Amino acid sequence: MNTYTIDLSLRPTTFDLWHVCLAGTAAVLALILIAVLISVLLGLRRCKKSEPVAAPAPPMPAPQPEIKIVEKIVEVEKIVQAPAPEPVILKEATPDAALQLLSLLQKEARFIDFIKEDVGAFSDADIGAAARVVHQGCVKAINEHFTLAPVSSDAEGNRVTLNPGFDAASFRLTGNIVGQAPFTGTLVHKGWQVTDLRLPKLTEGHNAKIVAPAEVEL
Repeated sequence: MNTYTIDLSLRPTTFDLWHVCLAGTAAVLALILIAVLISVLLGLRRCKKSEPVAAPAPPMPAPQPEIKIVEKIVEVEKIVQAPAPEPVILKEATPDAALQLLSLLQKEARFIDFIKEDVGAFSDADIGAAARVVHQGCVKAINEHFTLAPVSSDAEGNRVTLNPGFDAASFRLTGNIVGQAPFTGTLVHKGWQVTDLRLPKLTEGHNAKIVAPAEVEL
């Protein structure tokens, strides 16, 4: 087997037609490359000249504050003064009638003597006997000068209903009072009212404050 050794450092010693063609081709390619580079540079130069210089953009105007119209609803509370309550007219009670009644109870039942007595030293039997006398005298004085009738015609313990507008002076509510009438409850006490009054007339100059004159036995 034959072995060939190529020495790349050798230089040709002959210059034939093949070498001439090869050298001419290399020269043509070099010229074409140079021409292409020149045409590219000239094109870039023309583009730079033809581009208009852009004018600087005007400065942006300062933002104006936004004005918002807000409708404010103001509630006006009209204060209407309530009508002044009617003045309560208080009747001046004359003490003569009360003093006269006290005098009658003392006269018929020794009422003042009984309540002013210290009953702590007496036995229950003695107090009961004295109370019976006082009770009888009080019944006589009341029945002689007053006519009494119950306020409610219902029997005590019955269920009753008080409609709106009931007389608050005639019925007193007790217990758990909630809301407004009508009220339904149990009649605890039927009450009393005076239907007729027969007090004796006083003479002029009579001192009604003397409900029991001092007694002097001669």
